[in-house]
Amino acid sequence: MLRLYTHEACLAHQPGAGHPESPARLAVVLRALDHDHYAALDRCEAPRATRAMLERAHDADYLERIFAIAAESARSGETLHLDADTVLSPHSLEAALRAAGAVIAAVDAVLDGACRRAFCAVRPPGHHATATQAMGFCIFNSIAIGAAHALAVHGLKRVAIIDFDVHHGNGTQDIATREPHVLYLSSHQSPLYPGTGAASEHGSGNVFNAPLPPGTGSEEFRATWRELLLPRLVAFRPQLILVSAGFDAHRLDPLADMNLGSEDFAWLGAELAALADAHASGRLVSALEGGYSLTALAAAVPAYLAAQLD
Repeated sequence: MLRLYTHEACLAHQPGAGHPESPARLAVVLRALDHDHYAALDRCEAPRATRAMLERAHDADYLERIFAIAAESARSGETLHLDADTVLSPHSLEAALRAAGAVIAAVDAVLDGACRRAFCAVRPPGHHATATQAMGFCIFNSIAIGAAHALAVHGLKRVAIIDFDVHHGNGTQDIATREPHVLYLSSHQSPLYPGTGAASEHGSGNVFNAPLPPGTGSEEFRATWRELLLPRLVAFRPQLILVSAGFDAHRLDPLADMNLGSEDFAWLGAELAALADAHASGRLVSALEGGYSLTALAAAVPAYLAAQLD
């Protein structure tokens, strides 16, 4: 069974007119998943993450600052900047709490046996948020929070994080570096924002990056995962696989220069599902990260999920 976690609050986060991380991104994904082919999805409302859950990945001082700025935004009705392209509008905190809560609920569900796989259709994205800093449209690092929850609450010893967003998940790497029970594997375009993710970056021996040049297409992308990254996943013997599922390596995406199609995301989705079945009792949780072409999102997200339907 594949569960879908989402919440209407994630549509209310408003970065501002013209901002690429718009509510339309999530709306087009949810419309695409209303198709009869996805009628079997078990649809669940995302709960809020608690402050204690957030503190497993983020510093308390950082959270204090975010909650204070969010309160000011709610009082004033103004949109306040956390950095040049990351904002808090009056409803942003609720959206970010629901996004993190979705991943936590999905982790609980797959580990408790309620389902084998889950997809969190949420925003804002999270993988650029470090333990102490919001950046790159990201406020809370939902995937890192989910990994920390799996370790602390469920007692897992080996949690793998897969990141195929076209931008390197510097925040997830920053947080994972401190936790030897987490493996972080990433493919991403380089050079590109945020400028991290060199192949030489290994954290505490638990980080493996595969930077790809602009223009990379299907053959090189698949070979990178098949020959370099997925063998590391197999060797790790994960008890749970978490995925930062960004779809901005699609050839239509306006913020990058990769050359993938929906079939490539379907291929990786099928590979991850098979490896989860073989090594992690089927436990696979994905969360929406980037992807800024509405046309690409409407095709690529359903393709990725169709490959994971039983």
